Amino acid sequence: MAGAGELRLLRRRIRSVKSTQKITRAMELIAASRITRARNAVEAARPYAQMITRVIRDLAIESEVAEHPLIAPHEELTRVGIVVITSDRGLAGAYNTNILRRAERLAKEEHNAGREVAHYAVGRKAEAYFKYRGVALEQVWTGMSDQPRYADAVAVGERVVGDYVEQRIDRVWLCFTDFRSALSQVPSVVKLVPVDARQFAGGTAFPPQYMFEPDPASILDRLIPRYIEHRLYAGLLESAASEHASRQRAMKAATDNAGEIIEELTRAANNARQAAITTEISEIVGGAEALASSR
Repeated sequence: MAGAGELRLLRRRIRSVKSTQKITRAMELIAASRITRARNAVEAARPYAQMITRVIRDLAIESEVAEHPLIAPHEELTRVGIVVITSDRGLAGAYNTNILRRAERLAKEEHNAGREVAHYAVGRKAEAYFKYRGVALEQVWTGMSDQPRYADAVAVGERVVGDYVEQRIDRVWLCFTDFRSALSQVPSVVKLVPVDARQFAGGTAFPPQYMFEPDPASILDRLIPRYIEHRLYAGLLESAASEHASRQRAMKAATDNAGEIIEELTRAANNARQAAITTEISEIVGGAEALASSR
């Protein structure tokens, strides 16, 4: 019977959609729990950034800081690096698309200015995006977007700082997603290297009677790379929180859509069931009338 076959198909589809809804609901709850953890990590890392900035500011006067290789700009600006932070997994709405488009606009601006662009990708989505378009990548880091660690920022920082110091690139941009709230995540770009010396302005040099071991320049050689690493770490943490927030919204929308589909399929199944019952009753009545007329 066609009605019975249609009914079985609808019931099978309802079970399938319900199973999908359970998965999207679970992913929504997991993402919601990870948002709080990511925001707590951002807040926990902020005092370190404030203190290292204060130490650098108090250690030397602005003119001394400005002479550091990671702060002094290169004489010629011919090749720039762009570090793009994306996720390793999908199902996060427009999170990856938005930051990749922002990175593309930045690269276009640099190309229009006559500069070569070197791409550094964090996350499998950035790797796949650039490789599909035939863009050569200087280096790719994966497995850190979900729960970034400080060691991950160190790995990225060592590469880009080394390239800048060896003058393979003359400027480094960081493209990340700034977490404003659970409903607002903004693709952002900051200059990572050279570091802006004005961030350390306003400090007072130590009096001459103070002695340092090692000397202040050696201390700065250690602190400024740590400062850059922490800015990278902050970008990774903000991006992780944004990824979880985007995934939560995407999975909530998927769960709601599944609920609507289930309602539509249930109505269609009820209509098919009613049609099958009506057909069976009509056949029974028709058969009874045929038997009655044959007597």
